Amino acid sequence: MNNRCILQPALLLCFSTTALSLRYNLLRLQQFNSSVECQKLLEQLNERPAECLSDRMDFKIPKEIKHPQQFQKAQAAFVIYEMLKDIFHVFKKSYYNPDWNNTIVTDLLRELHQQMVLLNTMVVEKLGEENKRQAYSMIILRLKSYYVRIRMYLEAKEYSSCAWTVVREELYWNFSFINRLTDKFQN
Repeated sequence: MNNRCILQPALLLCFSTTALSLRYNLLRLQQFNSSVECQKLLEQLNERPAECLSDRMDFKIPKEIKHPQQFQKAQAAFVIYEMLKDIFHVFKKSYYNPDWNNTIVTDLLRELHQQMVLLNTMVVEKLGEENKRQAYSMIILRLKSYYVRIRMYLEAKEYSSCAWTVVREELYWNFSFINRLTDKFQN
């Protein structure tokens, strides 16, 4: 009798852990594919980078994003969600380059939105309040400051083609960092 009482919760825990692991593996694959697609779309918006070398700027992405060894799966998912949300807002709320193909920008926004919805559904909304507070630490505040610097740069440069070229390149590299964070989803 006692063995049966112990066996049921043990099996439930085992199945729950397996299901969570499968969810993260699926999320990892989908996030990687989405990042690659976003990078391809950003490449299609390529401008004339040689003319814009003097406009380059170091926006100072937080070092934790470049080297994400300390993140747990849920924290990494939350950071990725915040990055996608901020990238989305750079394109949605800023006056993007009028020389760009509107369809490509729309496709990029759609891809970003779909990935945010997926992350939110699979991970972010399931985080407990304590995990959200931990994840929403100084790293998120530094990340928010990073994207504010990008938006302020665009505004200061009056959304010029060269400013957008610099920002497009910066955001392109964001997806490489997102893929590093996505690696945290691996078992």
